[in-house]
Amino acid sequence: MSADSPVGATNAPLRNPWLILTVSMAAATVSTFFVNAVAFLIPALHTERGLTLAETGLLAAMPTVGMMLTLVAWGVLIDRIGERKVLVAGLSLTAVAAGLAATVSSIPAVGVLLLLGGMAAASTNSATGRVVVGYFPAHQRGLAMGIRQTAQPIGVALAAMLLPTLSQTANPTQALWLPAVLNLAAAVICLVVIIDPPRPSRTAAADAGLLENPYRQSSHLWRIHAVSALLVVPQFTVWTFALVWLMTDRGWSATAAGLIIVLAQVLGAVGRMVAGWWSDRIGSRMRPIRGIALAAALVMAALAVTDWLGSPVAVALLVAASVITVADNGLAFTAVAEISGSYWSGRALGAQNTGQFLAASIVPPLFGALIGIVGYPATFLISALCPVAAIPLVPKEFSKLSR
Repeated sequence: MSADSPVGATNAPLRNPWLILTVSMAAATVSTFFVNAVAFLIPALHTERGLTLAETGLLAAMPTVGMMLTLVAWGVLIDRIGERKVLVAGLSLTAVAAGLAATVSSIPAVGVLLLLGGMAAASTNSATGRVVVGYFPAHQRGLAMGIRQTAQPIGVALAAMLLPTLSQTANPTQALWLPAVLNLAAAVICLVVIIDPPRPSRTAAADAGLLENPYRQSSHLWRIHAVSALLVVPQFTVWTFALVWLMTDRGWSATAAGLIIVLAQVLGAVGRMVAGWWSDRIGSRMRPIRGIALAAALVMAALAVTDWLGSPVAVALLVAASVITVADNGLAFTAVAEISGSYWSGRALGAQNTGQFLAASIVPPLFGALIGIVGYPATFLISALCPVAAIPLVPKEFSKLSR
């Protein structure tokens, strides 16, 4: 198989790749909107419902905990039945969980429903990533996956723009009706548009070595998983607490703080596309990841120092951190799919995201508690240590870009 062929493809794609990319990106965006929604309800939950930052952080972590529990299981299902069925089922279940969470007033019940919604939302991560990888050749795959990965910052930007205002009620969780409606609409669109990318039969795949366990062939996948998990820590530190930091520490209004976060997420989306294009141009996924890890460590350290000094530059560095800390995601996702191949990529991408969401689920409650104990500057500095640890773990280049 040529490195320029779509992963696992034996025939021409049945849909225009860019249409598939657009729909996959939309599905991932609304799923991300739900998963990150509670982070932007934190100010209202804190002031209207009297929850502590540690408690709101725990509530915000519930969807990511749910995702962590089911990512590999969804990946196994994708490897067996394909992407379209998984997307339709997962998005529909996410919509149901979000709608129910919007109707209850009990915070523990909301937490359980957010957990269940996260378990359903996990379906979109591997499915949308794999369908994009399946439709695009290697020389376009970095850019295509970079575009697909903009779903995360765009979903967060939409949540930051819409939810703080919608949450200004006696029951802030009623704002979850919006992600419920969006996920249901995405399920219908996927049902109509998505067609699974072609892949070889199991016999042909066995002859080509595509059924072999890629985790036993090298340490590359394990190391990429570890690097990505470490790089999630500064990313989710910024994402989870940026809004409340701007409002309580800097005295910004909810509207102004939301606009800054929207700007940061839009720039982060552009950064992911640039990183993907860069990796296609130089024929490497690992070199850009190594550079991004170094930049993330530096910007988080600078944010810590400027916040400690009370400098207005800290806000600009917060925006820079929001851009830099998300730039590696598409590169790592693409590399995992390229190494693992069409009969293992569902599970491998599930494992990739499990590590990331394990880290992401720990960050809100742990770092919320840290903020309460040592303050924002020290917490930002602690998060900078994670990308430092990630740099030596980035594997050397691998030559086989398609399986």
